[in-house]
Amino acid sequence: MKVLILGSNGRLGSALARRWKALPDVNVVALTRADVDLADPVKAEASLATHEFGSGDVVVNCAAATDVDGCERDREAAARINAESPGRIARLCAARGARLIHIGTDYVFDGALDRPYTEEDDPKPLSHYGLTKLEGDREVLTASPLHCVVRVSWVFGPDKPSFVDAIVKRALTSPEAAAVHDKTSTPSYTEDMAVWLAAFLKLTVPGGVYHLCNSGTCSWRDYGEYALECAKKNGIPVLTTTVAPLKLSDMKAFIAVRPPRTALDTSKFTRVTGVTPRPWQEAVAEYFSTWRP
Repeated sequence: MKVLILGSNGRLGSALARRWKALPDVNVVALTRADVDLADPVKAEASLATHEFGSGDVVVNCAAATDVDGCERDREAAARINAESPGRIARLCAARGARLIHIGTDYVFDGALDRPYTEEDDPKPLSHYGLTKLEGDREVLTASPLHCVVRVSWVFGPDKPSFVDAIVKRALTSPEAAAVHDKTSTPSYTEDMAVWLAAFLKLTVPGGVYHLCNSGTCSWRDYGEYALECAKKNGIPVLTTTVAPLKLSDMKAFIAVRPPRTALDTSKFTRVTGVTPRPWQEAVAEYFSTWRP
């Protein structure tokens, strides 16, 4: 099987490229923005079309415009990268009989529910980022019943710094830390995601929408405080393990509206694969057991 990974130098794409190269009978082709640039949908399709792949092969799209405020500033670019290009790529894959695994986001929801979102819940994006990602999801699903949209949230891992890396690095030089306490979701550890997403390489797994992340729910504050505690336990000389609470409404620098509660329910993934994602706390603890500044 040939597996082509778009966005292979991003946080998730890097983990997939690195981990999947060890899979038996899988030929991984890691493609960066220089190889396939979703900012130009026509060229992106043409660039991908130069690669040989077909029936039984898989394309994974980890590339996206993920700067939430940046998508508000340049709406046309966000639409090209998050919606139009995935649609073209999805149709190319369908024409060749290949599966597309398209990475989605929890930001397609408005955060009004007080429980984790399932795949059956109606998306109601609050931002242009969420809107364009939802449009991309629909383009992909319309192109072929074989395609998968896998929505993730709060991705962290060793290949590219994220929120937890930033808060721990800050605590190495400052005794003060703060994070939003009234916005909740679920972290997604790339090392776990690489294992779980491999299930979709089996074409016997039905296409459609899936939610996939570690289990449990936390706020940015909970997430940061636990990361600091794990760092301290592993001998990392942080100056604090306390994170002061901030309100989402007080984040005046934000341009786009953020949904307050977007934890994802992964029950469908468990029903289909038999795999139950482990708690986010276990993943964060493992991450910081080998973390280096």
